Amino acid sequence: MNYNTILTDFSNGITTITINRPTKLNALNTATILELHTAFKAAEADFETQVIVLTGSGEKAFVAGADISEFAHFEEHEGRALSKEGQDLLFDVVENLSTPVIAAINGFALGGGLELAMSAHFRLASTNARMGLPEVSLGLIPGYGGTQRLAQLIGKGRAMELIMTASMIDAEKALDYGLVNHVVSLEELLPRCYALAEQIKSNSSSAIRAAIKAINANYTDGINGYAVEISEFGKCFETEDFEEGTTAFLEKRKSKFTGK
Repeated sequence: MNYNTILTDFSNGITTITINRPTKLNALNTATILELHTAFKAAEADFETQVIVLTGSGEKAFVAGADISEFAHFEEHEGRALSKEGQDLLFDVVENLSTPVIAAINGFALGGGLELAMSAHFRLASTNARMGLPEVSLGLIPGYGGTQRLAQLIGKGRAMELIMTASMIDAEKALDYGLVNHVVSLEELLPRCYALAEQIKSNSSSAIRAAIKAINANYTDGINGYAVEISEFGKCFETEDFEEGTTAFLEKRKSKFTGK
C-alpha cells in the first residue's frame, strides 16, 4: 500500500515503519495517525511479520510532537474527541498489538512522539535522542496516554516532575530512568534493533503473543493479570509451538517454530 506520511518495508520477517514528515520533524497529524493505524494492523495481520520496528525519517527526530496547527483553535468537546480517537486508533492499538513493536528513537521524541514510543513494547534510543512531555507549556496535558504510561515506566514521582516542568531528558537519563532499554550511536540504532528482532524471531511467536497479553493485563483496570497469565499459560499447551519446543528440547535440537 502507498502512504503519504509514512514508509513501510518488509525484510526477513521484520516490518519497518518509518514516520516520514522530515520537514515537520515527523510531527503527528491526523493523516499520519490514520496511516500508522493501517500499517500496524496490516503488519499484525501479515503472518510473515514477526517483529515491527518503528522509527522516524532523518537524523533529527523520531517524532517531535503533535502537529499543533491542527488543534490550536479546538474547544473542549473537540479536544476530548482528539484524545480518544488518537488513543483508540493508534496508541492503544500499538500497546496491545500481538506482534512485538520496538521503537527506535532517533532524535527528538516529544509530546505525542514520546507517547507513541511508550506505546511500543520496548524502546532503544540513539545518543542524540531527547525525550519529554512538554504539553503543560502549551496549557495542555499529555493526551495520548502519556500521563499513564510514563508513570508506569519510570515511576510516579519522576513522571510528575517531567510533566510539570515540561523538561527534556537525554538518552542516558532515559536509560537510567528505565524509559529506554538501550542507548547506542545513531549509526548503530537500527542494526541493534534488528539484532534484537532476530533474537525475538528465534522464539515462539504464539508464546510471545500470549506473553504480551499477560504483561499488559497487569496495567488494565479491572483485569487480574495473574488470572490472565494462568489462562494464557494453559492455552500454550494447545499450540503446535509448545509441542515443537518441548520435543526439540528433549531431542537436544533447535526448535523450528511455526507460530501456531
